[in-house]
Amino acid sequence: MKVLISDPLSEEGISILREAGLEVIYKTGLSPEELKREIEEASALIIRSGTKVTREIIEAGKHLKVIGRAGTGLDNVDLQAANERGIVVMNVPGGNTLSAAEHTLAMLLALARRIPQANNSVKNGLWERKKFMGVEINGKILGIIGLGRIGSIVAERALCLQMKVIAYDPFVTPEAASKRGIELVSLDELYAKANFITIHTPLTKETYHLLNKEAFSKMKEGVYIINCARGGIIDEEALLEAINSGKVAGAALDVFEKEPVPPEHPLLHSDKVIVTPHLGASTIEAQKVVAVEIAKQVVDYLLHGIVRNAVNVPSLSAELLKTLQPVLNLAEKLGLLSAQISEGAIEEIEITFKGELAKLDTKPVTLALVKGLLTPFLKEDVNYVNALFRAKERNIKVMEAKTEETEDFTSLISLKIKHTQGEALVEGTLFGKSEPRIVRINGFRLDALPEGHMLYIFNEDKPGVIGRIGTILGKYKLNIARMYVGQDPWKKRNVILLSLDTPPTKEALEELSHEESVYLVKTLEI
Repeated sequence: MKVLISDPLSEEGISILREAGLEVIYKTGLSPEELKREIEEASALIIRSGTKVTREIIEAGKHLKVIGRAGTGLDNVDLQAANERGIVVMNVPGGNTLSAAEHTLAMLLALARRIPQANNSVKNGLWERKKFMGVEINGKILGIIGLGRIGSIVAERALCLQMKVIAYDPFVTPEAASKRGIELVSLDELYAKANFITIHTPLTKETYHLLNKEAFSKMKEGVYIINCARGGIIDEEALLEAINSGKVAGAALDVFEKEPVPPEHPLLHSDKVIVTPHLGASTIEAQKVVAVEIAKQVVDYLLHGIVRNAVNVPSLSAELLKTLQPVLNLAEKLGLLSAQISEGAIEEIEITFKGELAKLDTKPVTLALVKGLLTPFLKEDVNYVNALFRAKERNIKVMEAKTEETEDFTSLISLKIKHTQGEALVEGTLFGKSEPRIVRINGFRLDALPEGHMLYIFNEDKPGVIGRIGTILGKYKLNIARMYVGQDPWKKRNVILLSLDTPPTKEALEELSHEESVYLVKTLEI
């Protein structure tokens, strides 16, 4: 079997593949057309962040069984296309966590003391001591956006440097943050208080251009910005404007919206900006760890059928996976939907398996559900292997119960969520052998296929409301593929789930939310 490696990989990882008897094709810097030709006979593809694994590339891999990412991020892989082809996609979560955190701190210190600028000045024959006056970080307030693994390590190290640490993360409880010596605040409060702001969130539709013109206007005068997470979270045009106005005293950027960053990019020509070429994970130690681990994972899967650290299938034997796959799919969709309709930080979840499901080994199903629950805000940083660990990191209590008794269905998964704003209950089952269905949301009974771009609407149940919702969506050329309604005749309220052909626009959502008798509108991606 052939393994194609299309990005630089440490020799230690390549050796493991060859010693296992696999044929290694090591070609980096391939164009899309060259990659399509090379992947035709490959059973495995190993990448880092450089290779864009599009649907076209995946379809060209006629014998492709597994895609391995030597690192964490998978925003360069078309997961949907891989799922459709039954290709396992695996990564190495946590392999570069420490490197990314240390790079953030290096950028923070270099920014505070203007080290790159001073270095260039001296090397150019100058001695401009007054020009490069820096600031101390001791006693300053560091605002961290995102308290995942990297954000938490940055916080820990910053506290050792005598900084005060505040953080914004809507999925972390104040108690969990307080245990680490961190004050949890709102995003606006973080903007108003922080002397330094560092970003540690995945890039999602919610975090795209999170730091925009409005956000910069809420920040302290002379704030410093660090981004070693993902390009696109900062509106680069708005950042440049904030730097030129003096609102932002300096910025340290390891990532850009477009990479490699064009040489003419205006931020590169500002003496208040220091940059590195996406080096967060680029340490000898980190690259060796992720290369060795992904090589072992690929060998285990190709030669022994063992799945580890996959983001789209759990670690099960092929035979058991085939039996459980429909249930796992249902569980993950339940988690995805529940996370997106819940308000505030999740504190506790209770999973009850009813009917025939209660007779199965439900541990993998619980993992799938928790993975789905955490995916909207952790993205590729959570998988079937580490889902319970990620929940524990965030002080989320996971409880499991079984009962062979069920009223309306032969099998049912019931998920009850306790969060900082209240509780939510979602239930699902399988129709036929494999079709997942949502049959209850809180007090509302319905029959919904959870799939694709969806709208969750809570509204008053009276004539004309559904018609006006449809009219608004039609106005913005949004086609309704399917509609599901759950009704509470006693309280005169409805829950509506709409499946749309395309994601709803911001303008459509705003108009829907202002519609009389509509209490709540949320977008869902299932």
